[in-house]
Amino acid sequence: MADATGSHAGATILRLGAVPGATPGKWIERWREQHPRQPLELVPLDAADQLRAIRSREVDVAICRGRVSDDDLHRVALYDEDAVVVMSVDSHLTVAEELRPDDLAGETLLTPLDDVFGPLDLPTVAPNFDPVPTTADAIATVATGVGITVVPMSLARLHHRKDVTFRRLPAAPASPVVLAWLRERDADDIQAFVGITRGRTARSSR
Repeated sequence: MADATGSHAGATILRLGAVPGATPGKWIERWREQHPRQPLELVPLDAADQLRAIRSREVDVAICRGRVSDDDLHRVALYDEDAVVVMSVDSHLTVAEELRPDDLAGETLLTPLDDVFGPLDLPTVAPNFDPVPTTADAIATVATGVGITVVPMSLARLHHRKDVTFRRLPAAPASPVVLAWLRERDADDIQAFVGITRGRTARSSR
């Protein structure tokens, strides 16, 4: 029986973690349509904290960014994100619709501490100051005309500002986005959510 808030007594909440830039709205909506008796709670996660949150059971399953391959975790690939170069709107790089590595020769590349790509084989130079903590900080620095940064497209859109723009960098590796959860936490509810991310509907057979 539902209480005054609409929750069902004794129902176990499925806690879904999601890194910045992830857009699980359509999956959450389908979950609520197909599993109205089990509430789902969305838990925002920093990419640097995603695995700790899964292992500490702060979340049951999480949309993660990067290559998750730990033995204690199950993972399902969701999609790959294109890499983009974020630059000031006044940068000479804006004249191109897409960028090649050679276009970035001599540019100062800001790599934040929460970077998800790892080392990139680009003819850029490192800044003469300490790395900035976050992608948002890197983009704010780029907005002042200091350097460029390379991020997944969803993060460039998330941290959009009027004084920056971005261009695709097809030569850079894509950033994988995966669904991950503890092997020991594997259960019907998680498998049901995995099915939803793969397009399973209420009428689909398991």
